[in-house]
Amino acid sequence: MNTITVIGSINLDRTIRLSHMPQIGETMHTKEIFSAGGGKGANQAVAAKRLGANTYFIGAVGEDEAGKLMLELLSEEEINLDAVANVKGEATGQAYIMVDDLGQNSIMIHAGANNAFTPAHVQAHQAIIEKSDFIIAQFESHLASTIQAFEIAKKAGVKTILNPAPAMEKVPEELLRLTDIIIPNETETEILTGIKITDEASMQKAAQKLHDLGIEGVIITVGSKGAYYEVHGESGIVPAFKVEAKDTTAAGDTFIGALSTVLKKDLSNLRAAISYGNQASSLTVQRFGAQPSIPYLNEMKPMEDQ
Repeated sequence: MNTITVIGSINLDRTIRLSHMPQIGETMHTKEIFSAGGGKGANQAVAAKRLGANTYFIGAVGEDEAGKLMLELLSEEEINLDAVANVKGEATGQAYIMVDDLGQNSIMIHAGANNAFTPAHVQAHQAIIEKSDFIIAQFESHLASTIQAFEIAKKAGVKTILNPAPAMEKVPEELLRLTDIIIPNETETEILTGIKITDEASMQKAAQKLHDLGIEGVIITVGSKGAYYEVHGESGIVPAFKVEAKDTTAAGDTFIGALSTVLKKDLSNLRAAISYGNQASSLTVQRFGAQPSIPYLNEMKPMEDQ
């Protein structure tokens, strides 16, 4: 398995289960409320670790009870936290998640300490990045720190994976040119490229725009339909596993974490790695919560069966 470094967010999730999403001005009863580990970065790291990768994390928490809890949870996963800072005066990141009976969610995020760690902090942990096979980043922490991490990775021959979420109107071209593999969903792809995703032809067109920036591999996730990929002249749609979704929280993060554990650095097995990621996310959506829903290696069919 690969060595993975994730740079990004650590959040304490507060999840509320509802029969349906509230309308403006509507007051309604909840079905359940609970807290669990979350944050796109932390979710991706947990997925990678549970599925066998040697996993490191670069990020930050606040000096509060939420931060202590998140460090405990990630330590229990045996993720290396040497590069996770405790930032004085900042609250640990938190997310407030509403999930309805159809398994759809709405999420509000308070970044807190996720936006407080700096490029200098990343530079201090350069050695962690340099010994990795892949580094994964998202848009839930400070972009300057992500750019610093990707610059270090590129110089060391480490492959960079960018999950451009939550969607951002203007992504620095500097970051895109440092990206080897990009994994947006349909909405994020449209925002990045200006091309509305309606069919495989539009995905092909959008992928070409991203290739023109020097991005080697493009994966566009399309929910229950699966994922479109294009790399080295090969393209296609890898279908999703058909399951009944209870909660889609962390499905995309699980996909990315799982894919990264088995992907070869030359991307020659990208289609099989996507199928492996689809399998992992199909298990995640059948459970509630972010990190509690992420599968373990013993629940997965082996890579060679993809």
